[in-house]
Amino acid sequence: MRRRTLLILSFASTTLGSMAMARAAEADADQPPGHRVSIGQLQQAMAQRFPLRYPIPGVLDLDLRTPRLHLLPEQNRLRAEMAVDATGPALHRAHQGSFDIDFALRYEASDRTLRAHQLRLSRLRFPSLRPEAVEMLNAYAPALAEQSLQEVVLHQLQPEDLKAIDAMGMQPGAITVTDTGLVIGLVLKPL
Repeated sequence: MRRRTLLILSFASTTLGSMAMARAAEADADQPPGHRVSIGQLQQAMAQRFPLRYPIPGVLDLDLRTPRLHLLPEQNRLRAEMAVDATGPALHRAHQGSFDIDFALRYEASDRTLRAHQLRLSRLRFPSLRPEAVEMLNAYAPALAEQSLQEVVLHQLQPEDLKAIDAMGMQPGAITVTDTGLVIGLVLKPL
């Protein structure tokens, strides 16, 4: 009887272990293959490039603080929550506001970087400003977004990241936004 119990427990343990391994393999199969970049790595790279100041001479200064990034895997995009401070002659005091911008990513081979592109901006929000002042700021918002994020480097691949990829005759390709970060796909290098 004891021997039979041990055999049953051994079989159950082996079967459950195999099932767990199969589930793990399925989860990995759901993730596209390629080089992974976490949301933490992206946020850290953004923090190195902010705050930024955009003066509109004689009118106001806009200071952008470090954006907070959010992954939008269903759209294959990222969203940045941008906090902005507005000061200057056109305003009687400093005002805090915000806007959201979402964007896709592209790979720039010349310096091995991931950069924002295809920007979509939401309207600026400044609760303490009069509506006409907010409208004036919204007139500058697209240019502000273009300047602040269009060429922002979100991540730079290191030579060691590309060494094995290069040895296989591959190079970075499409970028996929997942629930945990980015996956940079690999494609064959052109001959």
